[in-house]
Amino acid sequence: MSATHRHHTLLATLGLIAMTAVWGSTFVLIKDVVGRMPVADFLAVRFAIAAVAMLALFARPVWRLGRGQLLRGLLLGLVYGCGQLLQTWGLSLIAPSVSGFATGMYVVFTPILAMLLLGQRMAGIVWLAVALSTLGLGLLSLNGVSVDLGVWLTLASAALYALHIVLLGQWSRPGDAFGLSAVQMVAIAVVCLLATAPHGPVLPPDRGAWLAILYMALIAGAGAMLMQTWAQSHLPAARAAIVMTTEPVFAAAFAVLLGSDVLSWRMLVGGGLILVAMYLVELLPPKGGAITLPAEAVHHEV
Repeated sequence: MSATHRHHTLLATLGLIAMTAVWGSTFVLIKDVVGRMPVADFLAVRFAIAAVAMLALFARPVWRLGRGQLLRGLLLGLVYGCGQLLQTWGLSLIAPSVSGFATGMYVVFTPILAMLLLGQRMAGIVWLAVALSTLGLGLLSLNGVSVDLGVWLTLASAALYALHIVLLGQWSRPGDAFGLSAVQMVAIAVVCLLATAPHGPVLPPDRGAWLAILYMALIAGAGAMLMQTWAQSHLPAARAAIVMTTEPVFAAAFAVLLGSDVLSWRMLVGGGLILVAMYLVELLPPKGGAITLPAEAVHHEV
């Protein structure tokens, strides 16, 4: 390994860690903003800004996409946009730390959907990961939080994110990453704008909400997409995926640091079990490599 390659690998790893920290920070910010404006309106404004930024940056790659890839990008964005709506509605009802861990269940749902939709064989280790995640979520819920509508909405969003990962893994092409990402962002924005019908999106109520939305649109949205695309051109898929599974850890850490949650042993043990499940799915796929997660798709917070 050359010095230049090692340098790029280190920078890519640090970039992904910074990106997942940014994603983790958004849980508390979203919780605050959706307390002051409707969920769909918040998402519509956020993703409309991100879509405009992505189109400005990647207009030429979008133009080069074929009709088939354009349609696939729109479908991927539709799935992801619906996941965003469900996740944010769920977050408005539950604590940010619980939302972060429940959203992380997409890492477990992904191999299950790969088995059902693509016929991939699922090893016993994956069932173990499912059991550990369920136990971890149960421990989180015992800390004064019931598995209620907010949790179920968030789990449904995690299932949609998993579907997005499986489909993206099937449809992505090496030269289409920038264009396909921009098309998906446009579709996500359209889904969220339609959810505000018939009145259309309500704008953020104050300067603080505007700043939070701009941060989530440009830094945690367009900027994170750019960082992810660049970083994964320098890292093996498994390593990139493992780095990105730290997102719920950052979500819980920010929730505790910012005072919206109190650290407890149930949070530590429950979250730890879910993280162990994620690592099992990522590090120990079935023999022959039947179940793998496309690293370019292992994310939930665009």
